[in-house]
Amino acid sequence: MRLFLSFLFLLLPLHVFPQNLSKPPGDKAAADAKTSPEVARLVNPVKPTPNSLALGKKAYTSDCAMCHGKDGAGAGELAVTMNLKLRDYRDPASLKDLTDGEIYSIVANGKGQMTGEAGRMKPRQIWDVVNYIRSLSKK
Repeated sequence: MRLFLSFLFLLLPLHVFPQNLSKPPGDKAAADAKTSPEVARLVNPVKPTPNSLALGKKAYTSDCAMCHGKDGAGAGELAVTMNLKLRDYRDPASLKDLTDGEIYSIVANGKGQMTGEAGRMKPRQIWDVVNYIRSLSKK
């Protein structure tokens, strides 16, 4: 029974997200979906366990740190080169107005010049990244 419930929680993000969230970030429907009430209300099905945080850190380090910095300060090499001003995830105020569902959507679909990870990461990996990003402000 426990295995079935775990499997169900892993599939939940696939069922809950509207299909237009998988469209490219420049697409108007995808941009509207990112800010939709449905996305904002999504509940992270992955608890921020030490394992989730370790997996999230691994994915963040390989796919996000080049822009957001390995410590989450928003000053990674690529961001500096491109002269981008990114959030400092170490500051609790930087994410206080975003729900986990909204962060998931941004990671999955991208925002602005940021490309999404939906084609490269599985939903569970994205939730792990959400957990890891949240943990950066708690140190």
